Amino acid sequence: MQDPQIQCFVKRNYQPAFTSETMPRLLYVSRRPPTQEAHPRLLHAHPDFVEVLLIDEGHARFLIGDNAYEVRAGDLLVFNSGVVHDELSSSPFGSWCIAVGGLRLPGLRENALIPEDESPVHPVGAELPDLRALYDVMFRYLSTERQDCEVFCHRLMLALLDRALTITGSLSLRMPSNPEPGSLARQVREYIDRHFREPLTLQGLGDALHASPYYLSHVFKESSGYSPMQYLTRRRIGEAQNLLVETDLPISRIAEEVGYDTQNYFNLQFSKHVGMPPRKFRQSLHRTPEADE
Repeated sequence: MQDPQIQCFVKRNYQPAFTSETMPRLLYVSRRPPTQEAHPRLLHAHPDFVEVLLIDEGHARFLIGDNAYEVRAGDLLVFNSGVVHDELSSSPFGSWCIAVGGLRLPGLRENALIPEDESPVHPVGAELPDLRALYDVMFRYLSTERQDCEVFCHRLMLALLDRALTITGSLSLRMPSNPEPGSLARQVREYIDRHFREPLTLQGLGDALHASPYYLSHVFKESSGYSPMQYLTRRRIGEAQNLLVETDLPISRIAEEVGYDTQNYFNLQFSKHVGMPPRKFRQSLHRTPEADE
């Protein structure tokens, strides 16, 4: 009977993906249990960090950039900085997520983990338990504020990013089948992303893009699942969620920042899409008394 292996050697030379000059920084770790009622995160983007999200239970549907993706347990989702994303379905699902800033990789722009034309969804296969364990340990150490947990979790983040680089670089890609770059649908999305803080109408979109408003709306809905005006609303509410999470701005100011003339109408739209008013949403995250006017 062969003795069990008790010592494993590194058999190949390797070059670390990150050096002192290209060292990323862990910003947060989050957990979404499938049994917990979670309020949807609407259309939003993160301008200065990457999110790497692991679906570990259930299934869901996401809009990422120009395309909708069906995702399930064992899928790794990469949201490069600046990429707009949205939860399209209300199906219960469990997930883990890390946010990483200062990411610099050869051949990619800052805070990008994958090329712009690569699918953001990658199945992890047999690596699911190991990846789940990395997320879990980081989350537990940070949530209980163990001594030197930041340094320890930074190292675990590097391990997770190394695995993500392998997974996204070696597995066959599920490339999007939606329109090519430069299509009308992409032009509509990019125009709304640039101008969502301004007053926009369907006719105004058609005039700006030199297309029939009816045709423009039909093409965009075929691509994204939303009408242009639905996308505009979700984009505004998603950015408002970012500001409620990341700033102490008064709610009246946030309403103005995302394109609403009145706070009352903003509150109505926010409650309709998120399931609670903005003040309660902020309280549910910070768990501190609301100080807004």
